[in-house]
Amino acid sequence: MTETKTQNVFYRAENYRPEDSVGYLMKQIINMVSQDVERQLAHTDLTSAQWVPLFKIHFGQASTVAELARECSLDAGAMTRLLDRLEAKGLCKRVRSETDRRVVNLELTPAGTQAASEIPETLSGVQNAHLAGFSEEEFQTLRDYLRRILHNAHSIADLAHDTTSPKAEPDAAS
Repeated sequence: MTETKTQNVFYRAENYRPEDSVGYLMKQIINMVSQDVERQLAHTDLTSAQWVPLFKIHFGQASTVAELARECSLDAGAMTRLLDRLEAKGLCKRVRSETDRRVVNLELTPAGTQAASEIPETLSGVQNAHLAGFSEEEFQTLRDYLRRILHNAHSIADLAHDTTSPKAEPDAAS
């Protein structure tokens, strides 16, 4: 016998209140944390939009313009403008690949490396301040819950992608 997993219904349209929504609460937290990080990094002259890509390049999460645009959820035009600003500040440079001229690699300058290396300390301090009063166990549980929500979100996105992707035409020889 197969075990059926029931899905709880936590929200109902007739009494839905955005301020009680998990999504709303997460968005508010992200906004508050981002503002605090930006305040803490004010001395570096980096905005939130700028420190994130710098951080991602420094820690190897992206090495090309296309990867960075995907990682930062930005379109090509927005990424170009952002990189223009980072280059103007002397923090990074774009280098065309010698093996594939279509690929543009990203490199941090020494000033960019220095700026990026300071970001983890700021992030740690800000996040620890926002977790004040949590026990180690509560922190681990919260992180596990958030990972579960993220896993669900990825599953939903994958399912949506599967249902909206054009299906391959059957091979006439089949």
